[in-house]
Amino acid sequence: MRAWMILGAALAAAPFSGAVAQDADAGQRVFNQCRACHTINQGGRNGVGPNLHGVWDRKAAAVEGFRYSNPMRERAAAGLTWDEATLRSYLTDPKAVVPGGSMAYPGLRNAQQLNDLLAYLQRASTAQ
Repeated sequence: MRAWMILGAALAAAPFSGAVAQDADAGQRVFNQCRACHTINQGGRNGVGPNLHGVWDRKAAAVEGFRYSNPMRERAAAGLTWDEATLRSYLTDPKAVVPGGSMAYPGLRNAQQLNDLLAYLQRASTAQ
């Protein structure tokens, strides 16, 4: 009986824990906003923005043939690497991470969409 009470209390508290599940399929739909400037398929072309295949754990400004802004190249030279934390910050507010950068997107404010997009980026950018 006591185990059921503990389990019930844990389940009741779960929605308030701050944890938000990630759904890569939903993130693919969020990525549709990004498609105006980016592709993510392996060997895909650069557009207004660089191809994002392999972005996960990649050094910033590392896509051959893409012309990055000076601020992005400076941040890359300072060691900026795209992992979950830096992508989360950048996708929330690009100008805060790379002041003066050329990304026109204002940022994604919806936490669930951001989590889903990160799950999709991780899955799609490492797919063969």
